[in-house]
Amino acid sequence: MYFAALLARTEDGWEASDTELDDVETLSDLIDLAREASVDDDTVIVFIEQEDAWFGVLRVEGEDDPRIYVSDGAAAARSSYGEILTKEILGDDLDDADTLEDLNLDGTEDGEPLGRDDDEDEAGASAESVPAAPVGDRLLLADLGMSESQLQELDSDALAEIADALGAAEVLETVR
Repeated sequence: MYFAALLARTEDGWEASDTELDDVETLSDLIDLAREASVDDDTVIVFIEQEDAWFGVLRVEGEDDPRIYVSDGAAAARSSYGEILTKEILGDDLDDADTLEDLNLDGTEDGEPLGRDDDEDEAGASAESVPAAPVGDRLLLADLGMSESQLQELDSDALAEIADALGAAEVLETVR
């Protein structure tokens, strides 16, 4: 079961709306959904959570490239919406086994060597090649009040804590 919400920044603060993901099949669909909610090309935050398995944050600002963070790459890669996000974050790097050993995806200084599996999917990456650790832009909320370390420490009820740090807890609760 998924929960998804949009938070759009306005002159008066944040506006929240729950989000139906039924028509979302690609990252472009998700970005379009966020841009439609934008007021004057201001910041839009899309939260996606699959029970307590993982959560993802997509940040869209105007026509800039989206910024994405996923709390657990491996768990997210096993779900339809999480796969959309992790594929964008990890991209073609998953196709190159040598590159995987050099990626810093787990928040440690040296990263963690990631193995390859003979059961690779069509994209060339197996589910085992995605780290069971945070992936993506860990600073995407830093300018909005949530530091990298705070973001990485989140687990259960992460979306409420993120909304609280952004000053949007009350508006998020109205859509939950």
